[in-house]
Amino acid sequence: MLLCGGRRFNLLAPTISLSFGTFIKHLAASKSSSLSLTAKSFTASASSEVFSSSRFEALSSRQKEQVHLYIDSLLEWNQKMNLTAVKEESEVMERHVEDSLSIIEPIRTSYLSHCGPSSENLNLVDVGSGAGLPGVILAIASPGWKVTLLESMNKRCSFLEHVVSQIGLSNVQVKRERAEKLGQDVCFRESFDVAVARAVAEMRVLAEYCLPLVRTGGIFVAAKGHDPQEEVQRAERAIQLMGASLLQISCVDSHSKHGQRTAIICLKGKPTPKKYPRDPGTPAKIPL
Repeated sequence: MLLCGGRRFNLLAPTISLSFGTFIKHLAASKSSSLSLTAKSFTASASSEVFSSSRFEALSSRQKEQVHLYIDSLLEWNQKMNLTAVKEESEVMERHVEDSLSIIEPIRTSYLSHCGPSSENLNLVDVGSGAGLPGVILAIASPGWKVTLLESMNKRCSFLEHVVSQIGLSNVQVKRERAEKLGQDVCFRESFDVAVARAVAEMRVLAEYCLPLVRTGGIFVAAKGHDPQEEVQRAERAIQLMGASLLQISCVDSHSKHGQRTAIICLKGKPTPKKYPRDPGTPAKIPL
């Protein structure tokens, strides 16, 4: 299902087959007017006005404190290592925290509709977690979720371990490994209810990184920009090879210059063939 601009398009259902080409036509038809309005609405908002009505305000006082502790640690560590291009607390809140919070509703809604009766105790992996986005923020906002932060770089893992301890997140583990290797590890392969990725790679590469980690009947959510249709179309084959299909694309409000981002959601319908993921580096060098 495509949820965008107030219009709904069923993309995949047990008795309906809809090609990616048809999906792209629908997306293009609904995109221009809705995105223009959303962008205008958010461009004019000052930071103080945004925060007063943001998802952040819906958090408890303890969760807000944890978010601020995360931001403080991020900016402090960012002075000695490259974690983010953003340098100010207000920018971190707008560009990273709010973006991360915005995918919680699509995750919960999609999971409840297609995967299970409850979204309160999900086992989730954040692939290519980097500075902990969106994984740390998801763990703060959804304390019942068990969150694995998957990151291959030692320095970033050191930051993640520090910030998890600093915040006091008992529902988070940091795993230093490449996604291609973890996807072939029997302890982790097809063990997660949800895989998420933000600002890691294009969709056809992400599909091979993430979907082998998702259990049959689980979902993969990629946080993407305002205009993903070509990228989604190129990823059709890779998503299908991993045993999944496109479930829906949710348009979510954002403080990016376009005023909107998208959550691309794939439903895994059958096990991933054992030959995937391929050797480390291959998915990025030779995308499916």
